[in-house]
Parts: sequence; structure tokens; C-alpha cells
Amino acid sequence: MLVFVVRLLQVQAVDASAYAAKAEKHRYLKVDLAAERGEITDRSGITLATSVEAYDITADPKLFTPEESKVPNAPEQAAGLLAPILGVDTGVLVKKLRTPNSRYTVLARRQTPQVWNQIKDLKSAFAEKARADKRGGGPGGNVLAGVLQEASSKRVYPNGDLAAGILGHVNAEGRGGAGLESLLDEELAGQDGEITYAQSGGRRVPTAGGTRETPAVPGSDIELTIDRDIQWAAQRAISEQVSESGADRGYVIVQDTRTGEVLAMANAPGFDPNDVSRADATTMGNAAVQDAFEPGSTAKVMSMAAVLEEKAATPDTHVVVPNRLHRGDRLFKDDVDHPTWYLTLNGVLAKSSNIGTILATGQLGKTQPQANAVLHSYLRKFGLGGPTGLGFPGETPGILAPPAKWSTSQQYTIPFGQGLSINAMQAASVYQTIANGGVRIEPTLVRGTKGPDGRFEAAPAPQKTRVVSEPTARTVATMLESVVGDEEGTGTKARIPGYRVAGKTGTANRVDPELGRYRGYTASFAGFAPADKPRVTVYCAIQNPTRGSYFGGQICGPVYQKVMRFALKTLQVPPTGTEPARLPVSFTPGG
Repeated sequence: MLVFVVRLLQVQAVDASAYAAKAEKHRYLKVDLAAERGEITDRSGITLATSVEAYDITADPKLFTPEESKVPNAPEQAAGLLAPILGVDTGVLVKKLRTPNSRYTVLARRQTPQVWNQIKDLKSAFAEKARADKRGGGPGGNVLAGVLQEASSKRVYPNGDLAAGILGHVNAEGRGGAGLESLLDEELAGQDGEITYAQSGGRRVPTAGGTRETPAVPGSDIELTIDRDIQWAAQRAISEQVSESGADRGYVIVQDTRTGEVLAMANAPGFDPNDVSRADATTMGNAAVQDAFEPGSTAKVMSMAAVLEEKAATPDTHVVVPNRLHRGDRLFKDDVDHPTWYLTLNGVLAKSSNIGTILATGQLGKTQPQANAVLHSYLRKFGLGGPTGLGFPGETPGILAPPAKWSTSQQYTIPFGQGLSINAMQAASVYQTIANGGVRIEPTLVRGTKGPDGRFEAAPAPQKTRVVSEPTARTVATMLESVVGDEEGTGTKARIPGYRVAGKTGTANRVDPELGRYRGYTASFAGFAPADKPRVTVYCAIQNPTRGSYFGGQICGPVYQKVMRFALKTLQVPPTGTEPARLPVSFTPGG
């Protein structure tokens, strides 16, 4: 009796505060409150990525001990019941439910309300069974009493694979895992809160005091420059052509010529961010900015702009183009064998002559090294060899060596787009520059953000750079019309009835990223419309077509035409109604 009295005094008097603190510690549970992730919308406010109601399925491991559950193997029984519902391995669940000295563990995140309802029904059935067992004199064990839920959210993409390369996806922790979801994760995520509350037997005690809560702050909504309908048209067109050509992949970029805003950026094949577990890892990025490739003849527009800006030639300058041209240690040719061509500089671009381009850019300096340095300076001003300005995760700057390091062959291949590499966004930006009167505007994907307070904040204005003069840009635009409009041009499949169209074809030898050597081709087409009052720029590239033609004009020209026609209609851009200049393509020798 004396021992009992002494122990009672110790618990109730001497160490009362310590025991009370320990009881308080085990009674109160601290839980994170997930912030609602911001939406991503297109330029018209149409939802591209949003979050819906979901539940994190949690558990109190203490309630699965034999003492609390009244069942010797409660973790194993509970795991067996939950595994098929949650889609989580039984062994993983058992390990979590046996976490020592813990009152909290997460069994599965972001489960649908239907999943929680299934678990809730099971919990009710087992609770009723436990009550009946207890009434009959049994222990009343319940293996699911310690299974709980916390309100959460799940990221969904209502349009499936539409713009998936741009949007990216969120990871299992609900953080941005790729694309803009990753780049803008801090703005989208908001700030999590937390709540501490009293619980007993796995249930919250609503009448208990001491509840403390720090509310979560929702993330900001992001409004993109993308137009959902134009994105859809671009994605459909490139997907169909990649499939028809048996190609590895392809991309289309649509840009507002006047603002630099990206209206569409489509990749094929793509992936569905709603279920990245089934996606092919090779399709989950944004190849339009992450692939580096040699552009081929679409790069000739920069060479021509440099020649005109430096006043080394005019569109009417005569260029005699032989069937073969010996330069350095190589013999150069055009894509077809031909007798000697008597072309104007305009004709060199219209017929996409490699030899004619080499001859024209050779006039940029008194010596070849001087010409190389001048051309390199223009390539850099057009945005090659550097970031596009998008800041997109995994973006490649491409490869543009300093002119002093150009090999003998590169001195003559770089003018027609081989021996350097770019990404598709850089290529589109080159044509946006010409279409915008010679001023390059850094491309943008984000128009602005709307915070929790509902206020819209516009994105910073993009940087503008004068690359060539307005007269030079207008002249190049007129020359590009010959590529599409003249019967001798290589881009006739890009014509749009009623509109003046400027464009350029490209067919480049392709470096196979796996083999590290040339294998196959990169087909491309770039241009803008209306040619005399540009509003929209479109760039298309297809990698390694294996069925049918591999020429850019033949397989990318039709994609360009479909996408451009749709964009002009969507943006309600009327034809200008003016007649093109129709510059001469060839000349008569001795005439």
C-alpha cells in the first residue's frame, strides 16, 4: 500500500506536468494543409491544367499495434485490404503501417473521391463488426480504425495530350516535374499551411481545445500566350504527317509576328500528362526547344539578309551557278544535278541553290575569314548559339562555333544551314524577325499571372533587337514570296488561295543522336503571311522521314499550309488584296 501511495503521488504531483506533456504530445496531431495549385490557361482563359478534389490516404501506425488494434497482425490484414484499392504493393503498405514511434504516415497521395469512398465503406463495415464483437464479449479489434484521409488535390489536364510538351506534368509529390509546371512551380504551388488538432482512436476530437491552424495560400493562375484552337490544329497536322512519313518526330511552332508570342508549340509524338506512367520517356519532353538539329536551307534566309544588309548584292544580282563548285577540300553540289544555272540572287533563294548561296556569302568580305566573321555576327544577332528567351527547362542553345574555329568545310556549309545546329524555336524566331521588319522579339509563352487576390499581373515585356534594317527585311520577304509563288520555287505546296505567302524550304542531312553520324534527313518549312503585312509565322520540321518524300517542300510545306490557313482564319486576318512584286528568278546570259 505504501508503494502504491508513493507512486500515485509521483504521477499526480511530482511528475504531473511531464506526464501531461507526454499525453498532450500523443494526443495532438500536426497535419500539413496542401495549398491549391494554380490553373494554367490559354490566352482566352480556357483551362489547360487544373486541380480537382482528391485525398491523401494516411494512417496512424500506433493504432495498428496489437495493443491498440486488438489484432496480432493488423498491418498485414489492413495492407491486404488496401493494396488493391490504392494500387500500392502490400509489402510497402505493411512497412509504413509498422513505422515505429510514429503517429503519422502517408499510404497514397492524390486519390480520387471514389477511392476514399471505397475505403470509408470498408472502415464502416469493420467498425460495425468490431462493435458486435465487443458486445459479445470479444476484444472488438478493428484493423482499419487507423486509416485516415486528408483533403488534397490532383492535377488534371482536360485536353489530354494537347500542349503536353509545353505544360509538362507534376510528380508524385505534387510538384512540377517538367515543362512549365516545373519552370513556374513556385508561382503555381502557393504555400502549404498546417493544422494541429486533438485526436483519439484515429478520429479528430472536434470539441477539444488547443487547435492551431495556419491557412494554406493558393497558388497563382498562369495565362499562356497559347491559343488552344491553333495548338490543336498544329498538333493534329504534325501528328498526321509524322505518322504518314514514318518519321521519328516532328514539331510545329506558330508565332505572332508583331509580339513574339507563341500561339502554338506542337510536338509529335506526344504524351498524356494525366498518366505519365504509360508515357514513352522519349516523348515526354518538349522537343521543339530541346532537340538540336542542322536546319538546312531554311537558314539561307539569314545569309541572304546579311548579303543585302552589307550591300554585297541586290535581288537582281546575276549569279552563275555551275553544277559543281570546288571549295577548300570539297566539291559542293545542289540537291539536283543541273546544267549551269543563270540565276538572280532572288533565284538562288527561290531554287534553294547551295552553290549560289556559297558564291553570294563569299562577297561578305575581301577574304573568306572576313566573310565568315561577318556572317557569324548576323547569325548571332538572329539568335543562334544562345538561349531563345523562353527559359524553358532543358532548352538547347544549339551549336554555333566561333568563326575562327570553322573547319574548311564549315566555311562553305554554314551559309546553307549545315555545320551548325539550332532548335525549332530559334528557327521560327529567325522568320519572325524578317516578318517584323528586321526586329527580333524574344519569344514568350506566358502572358501573365493572376494571384490569390484576383489581380492580373502582365509578364515583363520581351527584349527587342534590331537585326537588319526594315528595307532589307522587306526585300527578303519579297524574295521569300518567290519560293512559294514562282513556278520555279521549291515551296509551291505552301500556297494559300487569296493570300500572299512568304516561305522557305529546308532539307538537311541529319545527325543521328544515337549513332553520332549523318543518317537520314531533317525536312523543314518556315514562313509567314500575309507576306506584305505579316501577322503569323509558322515553322515546321520533321526528323528522319522514312516513307515517301524527304524534301521539306513536299512534306512540311503542306503542314505549314494547313496550320497557317487555320491560324489566319482563327485570328480573322484578311488577305491584303495586293499583288506580289514577282522578282525575276533567272537571267539570259549575254542578254
